[in-house]
Amino acid sequence: MNALKTIATHSGSFHADDVFGVSVLMGVFPSHILVRTRNNERIAAADFAVDVGGAWDASSGRFDHHQRGFDGARPDGVGYASAGLLWSAYGARYVEAFATANGYAISADAVQAIVRSIDEALVQYLDKVDTGQDAGAPGIFGLSSLLSQLNTNWMEENGLDADAKAQLQEARFLEAVTITRRFLDRAIVKQISQVRSRDIVRAAKRLLDGRVLFLQEGGMPWTRVVVEEMPEVLLVIYPDSDGNQFQLKTVPVSPDSFTSRLDLPQSWAGLRDQELAAVTGVPDSVFCHMNLFIGGARSLEGAVRLAELALQAPPSLA
Repeated sequence: MNALKTIATHSGSFHADDVFGVSVLMGVFPSHILVRTRNNERIAAADFAVDVGGAWDASSGRFDHHQRGFDGARPDGVGYASAGLLWSAYGARYVEAFATANGYAISADAVQAIVRSIDEALVQYLDKVDTGQDAGAPGIFGLSSLLSQLNTNWMEENGLDADAKAQLQEARFLEAVTITRRFLDRAIVKQISQVRSRDIVRAAKRLLDGRVLFLQEGGMPWTRVVVEEMPEVLLVIYPDSDGNQFQLKTVPVSPDSFTSRLDLPQSWAGLRDQELAAVTGVPDSVFCHMNLFIGGARSLEGAVRLAELALQAPPSLA
């Protein structure tokens, strides 16, 4: 990985496809030379050719998808562009390199799970836009559209000679790479945090006959584990990020749902501090959201008492 590698891609305007592919290789091979060119000899001489070269052969570092007869696609039928080709070949090494550099210990199985998740949530959409399988997000939103805004335009290029124009285009390309790697790395951090939190959530203390889960650390992703593995848990208590209160959160019926297994009592909706305390009898009550999915108290004891009251409330009032 430490050997100097030459990464070639096309010059001129760029797309999220080639930007992402180059970003992955830069992460895997920190020692590299970037060559943006249309010269076939320079492309052929490079260790990697991204979105150029007319060939797909991971073993020889060729990652193009424009050639006649190209039919690379995922098992679900989503066709590959160069972003997906690079991620399928080097995604695991990128995740491993990032995890190692940042001191995150994760298993080989976790690495593969993260690679699949990033592909499903991000990379395949870059491929769809590049290959015309999908128009992407509306307006200028979506990573593909946002990165395209970094390309130079005729006003910026006006009066520049060929060398100055190429330098400006390369500077913009590198800016796009920096942005792409920032978002990719943050997506990986989020995935790693979810992987590492699962065992902690599974081992967390249960309260009130197992219907309430108590997490000693706030900000920990728990929703998917609780939804998929703990059908008896109706509420979750955890300290908020500032450490000033304990929050009481309802459990959704599915990870992406806004419907809860159990709502907080309707009589609490929108109340704060003394008003909520007067209704609940819990002196250190802090708040209850109008939509009844989250509330809180200053102390753990107060939050547990709120949970107990919510569990005791008649269904028509909860």
